[in-house]
Amino acid sequence: MSNMMTALEKSKPEPGLWKVEAPVPEIGPDDVLIRINKTGICGTDIHIWNWDDWAAHTVPVPMITGHEFAGTIVELGRNVTGLEIGQRCSGEGHLIGRDSRQSRAGKFHLDPGTRGVGVNVQGAFAEYLALPAFNVVPLPDAIDDEIGAILDPLGNAVHTALSFDLIGEDVLITGAGPIGIMAAAVARHVGARHVVITDVNADRLALAEKVADCRPVNVAKEDLYDVISELKMKQGFDVGLEMSGNQDAFDQMVGALVMGGRVALLGIPPGKSPVDWSEIVFKAITIKGVYGREIFETWYKMIAMLENGLDVRPVITHRFPVSRFRDGFEAMLSGKSGKVVLDWA
Repeated sequence: MSNMMTALEKSKPEPGLWKVEAPVPEIGPDDVLIRINKTGICGTDIHIWNWDDWAAHTVPVPMITGHEFAGTIVELGRNVTGLEIGQRCSGEGHLIGRDSRQSRAGKFHLDPGTRGVGVNVQGAFAEYLALPAFNVVPLPDAIDDEIGAILDPLGNAVHTALSFDLIGEDVLITGAGPIGIMAAAVARHVGARHVVITDVNADRLALAEKVADCRPVNVAKEDLYDVISELKMKQGFDVGLEMSGNQDAFDQMVGALVMGGRVALLGIPPGKSPVDWSEIVFKAITIKGVYGREIFETWYKMIAMLENGLDVRPVITHRFPVSRFRDGFEAMLSGKSGKVVLDWA
């Protein structure tokens, strides 16, 4: 194996990524080396591509980006057990410490010292990735590399959707991006009664209806309360999954919830947002903030659901060889794509 590899790097503090030759990462005794087969482009990667304020204050330059991947283990550190060379895998992109109260209690996803692959440490937009063996998630034969490459965002959707019991419930999802669409598919899969998703992007609403068999609502053209009447819902939605980070969407969600409704928040508003807390209090709304995936319960549940018939493949709308990575980012930036997958094989 050559000691150099192709990678996509944030080489300069300005918009874009650059294709570079970089050293193949060396692994430590507790790590594995993964040959990357496919990667997904994430919303975080778009922030890094655009070099917005968040990226400029978070990502050191130079940095190989990317954190959604599937590949094959090609080298094991001397302390690694339970994994094999040639094994297909994906992996958890949040690197955690072991000394915090949260980690010592097994709540790994809440470790305050978490670092992100492709954000704080060298990432997966490369031919090879070094990853702690602890973070490796083996892939069963039923899950191919293309789906393996989008398990990270599917995990966000699963973590959010399973924050509350959805069986027989009426669910409102605000934001028809890929994660919102996959959350709708999860809600349908686990037995929600009505699943409604709102947005103003007609292309993504059409994709949501195709992927998740849900009721799409373009709130620029249709009144959500008319849809509530159409579905013969007597009070409103039981559970809200907020994926948009849009203040108006959140306000509409709170207004459309039943007394005692529950909200899981994954979307991140830009800056501070005003909230009418009196409505939250008087409606006895429960709000849960969601970050990443539960390590590793979310991974177990989403793999089990995929093996049991959950189909999210239609959310992948564009596929490119890595040589056309700019086309992949342009597709994401257009607002007309679902997930975009790059092929490194």
